[in-house]
Amino acid sequence: MYAELGHFALTLALAVALVQATLPHWGASRGDRSLMALAPSSALLGFALVALSFVCLVAGYLGSDFSITNVWENSHSAKPLIYKISGTWGNHEGSMLLWVLILALCAALVALFGGNLPERLHARVLAIQGALSALFLAFILFTSNPFLRLFPPPAEGRDLNPVLQDPGLAIHPPLLYVGYVGFSIAFAFAVAALIEGRIDAAWARWVRPWSLLSWIFLTLGIAMGSYWAYYELGWGGWWFWDPVENASFMPWLAGTALVHSAIVMEKRDALKIWTVLLAILTFAFSLLGTFLVRSGVLTSVHAFATDPARGIFILAILAAVVGGSFLLFALRAGNLRQGGLFAPISREGSLVFNNLILAAAGGAVFVGTLYPLALEALTGAKISVGAPFFDMTFIPLMIPLVIVLPFGPMLPWKRGDLLGAAQRLSAAAALALVAALALYALEGGSLGGAAGIGLGIWLIAGTISEVVWRSKLGKVPLSETGRRLVNLQRSTVGMLLAHAGLGVTLIGIAAVSSGALEKIVAMKPGETLQIAGRTLTFEGMAPRQGPNYRDLVGHFVVREGNRVVAEIDPAKRIFVASGRQTTEAGIKSFIDGDLYVSLGDGAGTNAIVVRTYYKPLIPLIWLGAVVMALGGVFSLSDRRFRVGAPRRAATRLAPAE
Repeated sequence: MYAELGHFALTLALAVALVQATLPHWGASRGDRSLMALAPSSALLGFALVALSFVCLVAGYLGSDFSITNVWENSHSAKPLIYKISGTWGNHEGSMLLWVLILALCAALVALFGGNLPERLHARVLAIQGALSALFLAFILFTSNPFLRLFPPPAEGRDLNPVLQDPGLAIHPPLLYVGYVGFSIAFAFAVAALIEGRIDAAWARWVRPWSLLSWIFLTLGIAMGSYWAYYELGWGGWWFWDPVENASFMPWLAGTALVHSAIVMEKRDALKIWTVLLAILTFAFSLLGTFLVRSGVLTSVHAFATDPARGIFILAILAAVVGGSFLLFALRAGNLRQGGLFAPISREGSLVFNNLILAAAGGAVFVGTLYPLALEALTGAKISVGAPFFDMTFIPLMIPLVIVLPFGPMLPWKRGDLLGAAQRLSAAAALALVAALALYALEGGSLGGAAGIGLGIWLIAGTISEVVWRSKLGKVPLSETGRRLVNLQRSTVGMLLAHAGLGVTLIGIAAVSSGALEKIVAMKPGETLQIAGRTLTFEGMAPRQGPNYRDLVGHFVVREGNRVVAEIDPAKRIFVASGRQTTEAGIKSFIDGDLYVSLGDGAGTNAIVVRTYYKPLIPLIWLGAVVMALGGVFSLSDRRFRVGAPRRAATRLAPAE
């Protein structure tokens, strides 16, 4: 029953999406208010139908209904409840249904809260959202139906991929998908603006908060995926420049540029072409990531599908959506009149520089990710593009961005004083330089690591310098300083937190990249090893039973001198249903970094290979990401994002010739 109801709801949702994609757009072209009024109701009905379908699939997993092929392939009756739920999106078909659910939710939110928008723009935005929903609903129904029946129904399921049975993987995909799909709203507004021929206050006020909200979720999703890879895969690494990792990183880079570009557009009525282009490009990167994961062109722990038919279908969607939107941009954007002028040395100028660097960095990641695939498709030759390429291309681009970043908020709009900003940042620069030189001299580490930590300190100290400057600390009475701090706009606080969070992440990356230690030895019970000033003693192995797995747990005691400071219990885990084995790392975080222990294979009588890593300051990588996301939340809480945009004269496009 659940399968039939869910499938029927998806079919109805496709029909509603087709209505939403056509009639409101036609009504907007003819000025027919009755047709335009169909857009909000269609969006809400479409969301209700997709939500019903998703609930039906969840019910199938919760009830262990193995007559549904998708449930049989990805579940087991003994699987814990949380993984029965997360198993819904732990596979290709279910994850696509989650994608469409979020897409329908975005359209519903625009329908509910877009009453302050011009009527025609509102209808066109929802029509574009409906077209996107129709494309992906057709993809699900024709190539990836999650409700196919299996007869006769098996008594037991095949279980979920063991590496996906983890809390991190229960959280990571929904976060990432909200980030990916949320940018569809900025995309829809950009395309609707090009069709409608108007860029006004309502447009700008909607694009920026939606872009920022998507950026927050994408930041958290990438960070969660990175942390999961670190503790679950047993390698001790946090980023591998895997093509699927890059597929989420490219929209993050473009989305970051979009958020900054929208700031200039809102404040100065400038960078309209940039903002529209970045809105299209960011969602294009999101669709590209979908293609890479589900087309079968990649073999990755992250990849879902290997069916070429699905890949061709998604490639057709990618070509239609991205190709069509860029064609429209090429035809219409040239006639879009620019807003206010500004000098190169100004806050607008710094944001343009920021956008140029982020776009170039995104291009470098794009080339490194797609070039091997294109070369293999054209010539059959297989090459690997890994960390050396990205280190030589991405890092040099980001260094000037990090150096310039603290200057931007110090500069006024329209025209600025670079020397004055440099003077206000002189203490931050001195602190960063002294710290970098001291680390290099005292620790004997790499020059790159010391420089990276120095740049991270520069960002944090630059943020503090801006707070001091804005509050006039030391120049006015403390009561006045306190009043200025309390009255800081939340968007300003959010910007400061985001920049400081990037500095924290940069310190973590530089420290672990230059100072990590590794020891791989065969150990017997009672033996010890020394790492990072600590003694690790192997106490032995013991079995442990889980709900649907068996563990063989190694027990290690960590001492500093004669004092026991921690106990670490890594394990080798075997899942009963599939017989597959995973490595469960043992991690203990200290103030200076992580001690990471992973078990390898047996090495003779009572001995086992033990991989031990010291990862200095690595938790700062994810702490910084959380701080960045928190900065985005502060910006979203600004009152200016909660009020309707005033209706004012629109900037119109000249008719395309």
